[in-house]
Amino acid sequence: MTTAENKLRREVIKTARALQSTGLTHGTSGNVSARYKNGMLITPSGVPYEDLKIRNVVFMDTEGGYYGDFLPSSEWRMHLDIYRNYSDAEAIVHCHSTRATALSAHNKGIPAFHYMVAVAGGDQIKCADYATFGTKALSQAMIGALEERKACLLAHHGQIAFGPSLHQAFKLAGEVEALADQYLSALVLGEPVPLSPAEMKEVLRKFKSYGKHLQALDGDDAGAFEMPQLPD
Repeated sequence: MTTAENKLRREVIKTARALQSTGLTHGTSGNVSARYKNGMLITPSGVPYEDLKIRNVVFMDTEGGYYGDFLPSSEWRMHLDIYRNYSDAEAIVHCHSTRATALSAHNKGIPAFHYMVAVAGGDQIKCADYATFGTKALSQAMIGALEERKACLLAHHGQIAFGPSLHQAFKLAGEVEALADQYLSALVLGEPVPLSPAEMKEVLRKFKSYGKHLQALDGDDAGAFEMPQLPD
């Protein structure tokens, strides 16, 4: 393994452990991957995150072939299909975070109750139809629910998010969980009135600069804010 590959394998392990330490997942549920060469590096099946070593992370090619002594996560199809369909996806986080999973148990996504749903790239965060974990049917349902977004819920299952880096994919999963928590709280008083399509269109325009450095922005977008960095 090259130095670059070893570094990326460590980042995959670090992100998987962060899912557990931040409460975004429990036990061995969930999985993490990063695009690498003509495939991806993905967490193995059933290995506790605290026991993960560099050699446990599995390389899979674009055809679904895997190499080494460990089986890839049972959800490898979802990861592979995201990389196939989204050229900007460089890393993926799938987790069973409590609030997102609670919503998904009701086949319910997150509507535009708050403008921050735009962080996932659309005017709502959809929930994919239920299918058995690890199946092609689940992966197809997920791709349908993403629909040019970077995150979605998975019915009776959890959530999945991707980004241009492991850091950004992890942060997005955290944002989705926070939104799910807020939405569930709002539902105590009844279904909240959603923001209008026109307003969400404007929010999405402004979100094109969300998280970028000031010098990279032009015109009105220079007033946008930047996401905080995840500490080591």
